[in-house]
Amino acid sequence: QLQLVESGGGLVQTGGSLRLSCAASGHNFRPYTMGWFRRTPGKEREFVSRISWKGTTYYADSVKGRFSVSRDNDKNTAYLQMNSVNPEDTAVYYCAARLGDAGADNSEYDNWGQGTQVTVST
Repeated sequence: QLQLVESGGGLVQTGGSLRLSCAASGHNFRPYTMGWFRRTPGKEREFVSRISWKGTTYYADSVKGRFSVSRDNDKNTAYLQMNSVNPEDTAVYYCAARLGDAGADNSEYDNWGQGTQVTVST
């Protein structure tokens, strides 16, 4: 099992930027696909982005062109750079991991962090 801890959430103004980090421990990080998801009250957890163990990235349409996912295998950390945020980005953000390949369905991931709150003010 991979243990995941998110950090970097907080309050940001519309149009601002924030970088989330996901620190992994407990296993070799390199062969895992890392996903980012978010949840707002009353809604299902939704896919935001992922980066595969090969470095391939994929984004939800709602964040494409604004968010950027990356990973540093030497630091066992994945990142989500959030730019040009808007109030619709307000949510609890979770990172997740799966050994090997994974897509946009949260059921594919079997390692989850505790989440970090991002709040975008108007």
